Amino acid sequence: MYSSIHDILCDKSGGEIFTCFGVWHFVYIFIAVAAALAVFFAVRKKKDRQKDLGCEVFIDIAFGLYMADFFLMPFAYEYIDIEKLPFHICTAMCLACFLSRRIKALKGLSIHFALLGFISNLVYLIYPAGVMWHAVHPLCYRVVQTLLFHGVMAGYGFLMLAFRGSELGWKSLPKDLAVISGMTLWAVIGNLFYTGSAGAYSNDFNWFFVTGDPFGILDRSVAPFIMPFVNIAVFFAVGVLVRIVVMLAERKKKIS
Repeated sequence: MYSSIHDILCDKSGGEIFTCFGVWHFVYIFIAVAAALAVFFAVRKKKDRQKDLGCEVFIDIAFGLYMADFFLMPFAYEYIDIEKLPFHICTAMCLACFLSRRIKALKGLSIHFALLGFISNLVYLIYPAGVMWHAVHPLCYRVVQTLLFHGVMAGYGFLMLAFRGSELGWKSLPKDLAVISGMTLWAVIGNLFYTGSAGAYSNDFNWFFVTGDPFGILDRSVAPFIMPFVNIAVFFAVGVLVRIVVMLAERKKKIS
């Protein structure tokens, strides 16, 4: 049983390889965009409950893909990749978005989690470096799971911004800063717990790039003291830009 499932899910080297901005990359992006737009146009003129249900379907699928991955990884890779614990911004925002729809104390942050999740997952969907490093077939489990997960998460963020963008007034801007700062602290904690102190699972995971920049420009002796603040500044600034676009769209909607 194990070998049969492994043969289906394992990385397949040789032959066609998934490449950034190759045909298969655009196929995955198209699927994500088409799915999000299909839901958007299907419910945009309906009641708020139906719009909210459209968003909920997306985050439930994303959470399901994330949880299922931990059960399927041993068949695909012959080990559980704990780098996929929710300390990177994409996986952490999946968990945060999912819980914010079910825990009353987090509901006020749901749009802010969605905003950060949209930005981070869209960036990865456009430049899926973690997949490209493995040089595997475009239809192997690693590529399908990763691209679908990030595509669905980006779609969830888009739908939340489209249907609940009115919640992003300037007065709520400090919540964006609180969310990205909390995410950075969470990543710092994850790196402290697992780097050099988790036995056979110990590794230099560099979750959310708080111990080293993704381009290797900074010396690793100083990067941990600089990168957390760089992450906060960059993601907060991008969040402000997205917020401005959403606010302009909301203003145009009211005028029309």
